Amino acid sequence: MSHNGSSRAIGVGRVLIALYAILALAATARSAYQIATKFDVAPVAYLLSALAGAVYILATVALLGRGDTWYRVAWATIVFELVGVLTVGTLSLVDGVLFPADTVWSFYGRGYVFIPLALPILGMIWLYRRRPSVTA
Repeated sequence: MSHNGSSRAIGVGRVLIALYAILALAATARSAYQIATKFDVAPVAYLLSALAGAVYILATVALLGRGDTWYRVAWATIVFELVGVLTVGTLSLVDGVLFPADTVWSFYGRGYVFIPLALPILGMIWLYRRRPSVTA
């Protein structure tokens, strides 16, 4: 069955997309506030949180999108997100000096109940199950 033109925003996909949208809003709003009010305290951490927010926004849009292009964009953003949370999560454990303030991805998303760690894994499973059929 081909899913090329169908929406992924059905069933469990709606919950997944809603979680992405909530995380996008939370990460973006928090980083905007931090950048506006205390950027000099931890500029790298706050910019990383802003980047995470942008990635969550793009992932949300891509998951809602139809067709092969949006499917590929969803994969790219979710893989980037997983690499980001694993990298920043590990670095924050190994050397706390690198991040004097938490990012969305610090300690694998501890400040967000580890949703940043679980969400890309769930997203990849969902995308894999909703992959477009290969037509010969």
